[in-house]
Amino acid sequence: MNFDQLNLDPRLMEGVRSAGYATPTPIQAAAIPPALAGNDLIGTAQTGTGKTAAFVLPILQRLLSGPRRRTRALIVTPTRELAEQINATIRALGSASGVRSATIYGGVPMPPQERALRDGVEILVACPGRLLDHIDQGNARLDGIEVLVLDEADRMFDMGFLPAVRRILKQVPAKRQTMLFSATFPPEIEQLAAQALRNPQRVAVGLTQPAATVTHALYPVPQHLKTGLTLELLKHTDTRSVLIFTRTRHRASRLARQLERSGYRVTSLHSDRTQNQRQAALDGFRNGTYQVMVATDIAARGIDVASISHVINYDIPDTADAYIHRIGRTGRAEREGDAFTLVTPEDDATVKMIERAVGQRIPRETIAGFDYSAPVPENTQFAGRSQQPRGQAGGRGGSQQRRPSR
Repeated sequence: MNFDQLNLDPRLMEGVRSAGYATPTPIQAAAIPPALAGNDLIGTAQTGTGKTAAFVLPILQRLLSGPRRRTRALIVTPTRELAEQINATIRALGSASGVRSATIYGGVPMPPQERALRDGVEILVACPGRLLDHIDQGNARLDGIEVLVLDEADRMFDMGFLPAVRRILKQVPAKRQTMLFSATFPPEIEQLAAQALRNPQRVAVGLTQPAATVTHALYPVPQHLKTGLTLELLKHTDTRSVLIFTRTRHRASRLARQLERSGYRVTSLHSDRTQNQRQAALDGFRNGTYQVMVATDIAARGIDVASISHVINYDIPDTADAYIHRIGRTGRAEREGDAFTLVTPEDDATVKMIERAVGQRIPRETIAGFDYSAPVPENTQFAGRSQQPRGQAGGRGGSQQRRPSR
């Protein structure tokens, strides 16, 4: 299939070509035709597969006819980064359409959002909490919504947004097209789908599997040597675009400072940063101003940077789904990528869970010359799980043999 076969409006085809799209990805090929037909849809796909365009193009096609300057499509998403990413896709694909869109999320002043709502937009991309604020203050009306998209529904559940989403559902017309996208379907999401959708078609691509273009490796290490091993990994790695995940925002900030002192151009992304700081961090990471970004899981589904070559899990994620979403930041659009995870002996159960989910044993690696037996410095505390040094970490010896020079 190619995009010409989808019978899209010529104005959208202009946007498709300008955005560099060649042929639809599997999720786009599966989801766009039923969405164009107006069917309710449940979509599941691994991250980095082009899911956003799978619902944006049908929305734009629908909005090219009918009234303008009235909000006719609502996309609800859990984080401000995802909201901006979706809005960027709308503007790229709809560049020749004249369709207007706006983002609504917290952490920034309300007046500019109020002006955008007052001036009129056809597509609203919103985080649940701030959208409800605008509804309560009379700034936003959803009675004209024709298409509703619930994106990253499982993430909204994880973040406690389902009650807010249910409130939003009461504000939109019962007669509408609804599309729900979720990487996983816990019972709560199945219940939400049953409430929000009518006779939905289901499309699923690459369920709970990382991209085949990503190479995995585990690096056993005592907790107190994680920062030292991270620095050693970076010495052996092409550091043009490296994303490092930590468990907490405090550790993200501390690790970023330590890497910066070691000479790397580093930024961080976590919930303590303002929206302007977060956007500046993302922009600088995209354009190469920063070689390394240290982030919490807020970035696991909110970064759309095609050129990330390496993901390093400074802290192993708690679930297999989180692991897959983290490493999905590299190996995007069929590019090659590497995912390195630092693991302590206390992580054994989590490692086994992840290996079962990805269907393979992940190789254990060590770096030649690194002192894995160095003791904990006196009067030094490190955050994270309590861990006493266990001596030499296990795994295959040798230096990095698989590290591509990209």
